[in-house]
Amino acid sequence: MAAIAVVDYGMGNLRSVSKAIEHVAPDADVRVTSDPADVAAADRVVFPGQGAMRDCMREMESRGLRPALLQAARSKPFLGICIGLQMLFDHSEEGGGVPGLSILPGQVRRFPAERMRAADGERLKVPHMGWNNVRHERQHTLWRGIPDTGRFYFVHSYYVSPDVKELVTGTAEYAFSFTCAVGRDNIFAVQFHPEKSHTAGLQLLSNFVSWNP
Repeated sequence: MAAIAVVDYGMGNLRSVSKAIEHVAPDADVRVTSDPADVAAADRVVFPGQGAMRDCMREMESRGLRPALLQAARSKPFLGICIGLQMLFDHSEEGGGVPGLSILPGQVRRFPAERMRAADGERLKVPHMGWNNVRHERQHTLWRGIPDTGRFYFVHSYYVSPDVKELVTGTAEYAFSFTCAVGRDNIFAVQFHPEKSHTAGLQLLSNFVSWNP
């Protein structure tokens, strides 16, 4: 039985994530945990989160999760969701600057107010909240069975800007094109919420559960 750790550092409603994974992998041992030993022992790791990145980093560090997360990101299938994507990068603009885990090279940037206009001139709100189409920028196992420009659910004010374009596996449009999915080796991470994205989101989680990078 595969063991899947859903990392709990006190930031976000993890029940919907764990229930969605249990739905697509009924035989797996899905464990919501803040114990580094559980993360280290798991076969697969899901790293979700929501809220302010500074708070997320602080709570993660206070639980002693950094070493286990760094090791998991080097050695086993690893899925980041929302803030769990942003925390993988070097640095965020949030609140004057927040260091990330530096697992992937790049920055986390806020949607700039001066650019938040739709094609018809309408002002776009931040946070970006709701359904949006995701374009596949390169083939990846986790896109299997999901149509290019499939729809996913977003809630965010910041987006990642990778230093290496080869990391980019998906983009979306909100005033401009931004990176919403990245992949490298055993890591895949998304800005949207697959657990809230109905059929496409469940397909992505199912692909992750069977992924052997």
